[in-house]
Amino acid sequence: MEKENGANFSYMGRNYSDLCVGDDSSAFSDCNSDRSGEFPTASSQSRRLLIASASDNSDDLIRQLVSDLESCSIDDQKQAAMEIRLLAKNKSENRLKIAKAGAVKPLISLLSSSDLQLQEYGVTAILNLSLCDENKELIASSGAIKPLVRALRTGTSTAKENAACALLRLSQLEANKVAIGRSGAIPLLVSLLENGGFRGKKDASTALYSLCSVRENKIRAVQAGIMKPLVELMADFDANMVDKSAYVLSMLVSLPEARTALVDEGGIPVLVEIIEVGSQRQKEIAVAILLQICEDSVAYRTLVAREGAIPPLVALSQSGTNRAKQKAETLIELLRQPRSGGAAARASDVST
Repeated sequence: MEKENGANFSYMGRNYSDLCVGDDSSAFSDCNSDRSGEFPTASSQSRRLLIASASDNSDDLIRQLVSDLESCSIDDQKQAAMEIRLLAKNKSENRLKIAKAGAVKPLISLLSSSDLQLQEYGVTAILNLSLCDENKELIASSGAIKPLVRALRTGTSTAKENAACALLRLSQLEANKVAIGRSGAIPLLVSLLENGGFRGKKDASTALYSLCSVRENKIRAVQAGIMKPLVELMADFDANMVDKSAYVLSMLVSLPEARTALVDEGGIPVLVEIIEVGSQRQKEIAVAILLQICEDSVAYRTLVAREGAIPPLVALSQSGTNRAKQKAETLIELLRQPRSGGAAARASDVST
């Protein structure tokens, strides 16, 4: 989760003091356990789960459920995966017990099932197990990444959302980020960002934010067309995705091709509008992005100035957070610099 404390902003262990705002809100809410509601269960099964969840000794039940995962009966597999998912969701201690009992590999095998409900149950159980830090390396090393990417491509909407969350959890181990990117996850996450429901968009943006700390994943995201949905989501204040989209964008604009794509998709007027009417957090991240794209490009400075950015930047330099004021002032100075050799010469003549 992201934390803000004074001048420091961090998300997933990375420091973003330049992008910090001073409030206590969060741009991202981290992916938690599945939020798809409880699956229906027979009353006896529900009682068994409640007893196991409340008891300090659920080992016997867990061993039986792991055995049932490898049953020849799809119904038995579904029931076992469902119960494991609930045990892992409702009691954190069970996550480690379930993994140690050998559930990870048979659960991973369910991710490739042609039965979409069984696949969904398996994905959700893997997600809940991945909430335990000690399980992440085991899940990845057991071969979960490619089947999770498959579920991201072929699964139900819930399976796609939970697969995105599970990949996010695995990406919190730095060594997994490249493997996830090379497994084809980035274009699928971009698709979920563009076409998913609100939860899918949120989960995709959070996963992309984590994965795009790696340069090759940034390139993949830009090549997959991420700028279009990012700009559209930043422009839609009612979608409640402005902050998340802007933070993902902030991870990408260090790439020249990302800056080009941002301009091509109409991102500059959107960022200027955010500086005009956005929240303090949104204004600060928008001015930080504009400053980054303008620092080394006279052409982009011209576009930003022509979009009418200077008046809202002046207002921000007077009423924003301390950091926003500083960035706004720096950007105003850049925008007011002569933009051609002839202009520079005329300015020199006037000064003399």
